[in-house]
Amino acid sequence: MFCFVSEASAWGTLLFRGGVLVSPGPPGRCLSSVWALPRQPVPPLSQTLERYLGALEPLVSPEELEETQQMVGDFGKAGGVGERLQERLERRARRTENWLTDWWEHSAYLESRQPLAVHSNPAVVLPKQDFCDWQGQLRFVAKLIAGVLDFKSKIDRKTVQVGEEGGANIFYMDQYSKIFSSCRVPGPKHDTVLHYARARRPPTHVTVVRNFQFFQLDVYNSDGSPLTVDQIYMQLERIRGLSWKRDKEPMGVLTSDHRNSWGQAYNNLMKEKLNRESVRAIQRSIFTVCLDAAVLRVSEEKYTSRMAAQMLHGGGSYSNSGNRWFDKTLQFIVGEDGSCGVVYEQATAEAPPVATIIDHVLDYCENPDTVRAPMIPLPLPKKLYFYITPEIKWDIEHSKQNLDILINDLDISCFTFKTFGKSFLKEQGLSPDSFIQMALQLAYYRMYGSLSATCETASLRMFHLGRTETIRSASVDALEFVKAMDDPARQVEEKLGLLRKAIQSHSAYTDQALQGQAIDRHLLGLKLQAIEEGLSVPEIFMDTSYAVATHWRLLTGQVASRTDCVMCFGPLVPDGYAVCYNPTPAHINFSVSAFNCCEETNAEQLASALEAALTDTRDLILARRSSTS
Repeated sequence: MFCFVSEASAWGTLLFRGGVLVSPGPPGRCLSSVWALPRQPVPPLSQTLERYLGALEPLVSPEELEETQQMVGDFGKAGGVGERLQERLERRARRTENWLTDWWEHSAYLESRQPLAVHSNPAVVLPKQDFCDWQGQLRFVAKLIAGVLDFKSKIDRKTVQVGEEGGANIFYMDQYSKIFSSCRVPGPKHDTVLHYARARRPPTHVTVVRNFQFFQLDVYNSDGSPLTVDQIYMQLERIRGLSWKRDKEPMGVLTSDHRNSWGQAYNNLMKEKLNRESVRAIQRSIFTVCLDAAVLRVSEEKYTSRMAAQMLHGGGSYSNSGNRWFDKTLQFIVGEDGSCGVVYEQATAEAPPVATIIDHVLDYCENPDTVRAPMIPLPLPKKLYFYITPEIKWDIEHSKQNLDILINDLDISCFTFKTFGKSFLKEQGLSPDSFIQMALQLAYYRMYGSLSATCETASLRMFHLGRTETIRSASVDALEFVKAMDDPARQVEEKLGLLRKAIQSHSAYTDQALQGQAIDRHLLGLKLQAIEEGLSVPEIFMDTSYAVATHWRLLTGQVASRTDCVMCFGPLVPDGYAVCYNPTPAHINFSVSAFNCCEETNAEQLASALEAALTDTRDLILARRSSTS
């Protein structure tokens, strides 16, 4: 799942085990604010069940809906299973800091066995930089590393602005600090996440990867001051000189595999002391920088799509995929050809804090601190070696094959819609996000003749330890609009009225989700509460309608960044799509992905249908305006 709608944050409690942060908590300037944050509410049961039936109406047949209504009635009746689970969920909410977060992180992320590459880790394609050689690459990376360290220092000093001016809104900010010096670790049944940032001796190095070779680069002087841009550049030159051969095994490809396969390979890898030391250096590092080789040139039209694939998976086992450690929370990718991006692991954080870091870093790269490098000799960056047994060699070959199959299956199309941006929509009194979501419903309906369960993820970081909730864009009002849009018997004014009604409905649901009053996390909590108590899973969760309602054929997200970038990720289901967008004042950046293994889906066709839907809805607005002028 992905979180993009609302930017939010503040701090939470820190617990250490063996010097490693293992659960969240509160340091710093925002401590008094943390406890001002409300706890995430448990919505009323009757409200959730009523809204659940409303969400099913545009997705299932009248006969299926009638059957589900009876099940929901039995579940929610006085003294019934639902009431008992609700009481226990409310008790859990009173006894824990957040009744949902631990459950959500495990069920949505850590228990998933799908590969992190494509299936889970989102990537961000940043604007192409104005260099095309290795010197320009290293100079930019030096500024980038310095920019990240500058942002981290603000986090460490608690000087990052929290919430809105005047303190009207305070948000949970723990995700910012946990992005650094953290890493996911594969396990046999579920993964874990290690956090080192608040350890007694926090890490002072980053990982740099080039030609499949990993290096530990210390980025602080002995007095604790960060290396200057010039110092970092000199160290990167030394790394380049130590990594010119490309005949090494692509160790990072192991992290791209199915989590069970990677878990077994991880156990094999960690049997050797040398490997344990190298892996732990990567896991402890503040973040990772991937120095990629240039990729084959493509047309300007296809450039962003090619770069989206590169940022998501590295291009394959013989391209740059060996330059990744997909378990690492934050990885910056910079190619010799000026390509630039980020890939991140989201068990720890969603998109908004990552977007904030990106904005800060790119601003810093435009105007870096000009500090003279001290005349102190720096130690040689430490190369991380691996002892590769025949068993590990087999694991690498297996992972390479699986990754290349996954890459060939991914269908991704990025485009920039240039006809208008969010400024035009705001001038019309329309929510840009809701408008885009309705255009997406129209595009999908035109292709398939029906609506599908659509997930847009909202942030719950206005609550203590809050993570995400689902905004359901496929509504009765959306269905009424898309049916009317291409009906020649319907008048312009009627169509426009239905469009505005659908947009208002989406905006209202968005507000409900941001207030913790949407349905999906509550229903999940009721289901998990039953499982935790050893009860049978209630009938409503075994119902066909529930399966339809949670089969997210459209996984969507808005990443509103100041940077002219686009985020991308893979679909959640084999026959689905993932659509991400960044609305700027004058244009909108889109990425659309699907899987080639499904004959029913086609990313380029949906992208074309979406572009047409956006144009047609704009023309509808302009036609109404011209008829009244």
